[in-house]
Amino acid sequence: MAFCNSCGSTLDADAKFCSKCGAAQIGLASGASGVAPVSVAPTQGSSALRPLLIALAAALVLGAAIIAVVIAFGLHVARQTHVHNRNGGVRIESPFGTVESTSNPSDIARQLGIELYPDARLLKGNAANVNVAGMHTVAAEFETDDPAEKVADFYKEKLPNAQYSSAGDRYSIVSNEKDNLVTIQIEARDGKTAIKVASVTGKGVTGSND
Repeated sequence: MAFCNSCGSTLDADAKFCSKCGAAQIGLASGASGVAPVSVAPTQGSSALRPLLIALAAALVLGAAIIAVVIAFGLHVARQTHVHNRNGGVRIESPFGTVESTSNPSDIARQLGIELYPDARLLKGNAANVNVAGMHTVAAEFETDDPAEKVADFYKEKLPNAQYSSAGDRYSIVSNEKDNLVTIQIEARDGKTAIKVASVTGKGVTGSND
């Protein structure tokens, strides 16, 4: 079915003239519907994706820049880090500070700043001396054949102003003075007594046992 180009009357699909007004029907072909083609607006998909693609590209560039900075910083730290072996110990020097291990009880006693339990054996690999950001930390673990109670009594005498607590064969001693914190953990273990000593000094460590 078709429609007249002039008056809009209904026509046969193959009519060449309008049966009502007689107007010639130009442009109609057999089987044509006579319906004007519908124009389709161009899609907006590409325009909507453009900001997303720009944001994604910016994120990739920023990520690459961050990775480059991290790698550069890592390389700088690596170049400024030095490892020294001395008397069975290891000393690591870096831009952040130093870390040192030792197997010499005399060095540990000097660094801890407290007297060690007589005949206590320094456990190999369990002693460290760390200097970072103005804080000095020394930690070491010892072992003795004496009972835990005897070891606790020794440190009670050496640190009379410290705080003490106990639970069975486990003892804890904390000495907190200005700019210096010392903790001692004593524990019976496998027929022996383990002694863990740690000392932290620096302006960030304050307090008093009073």
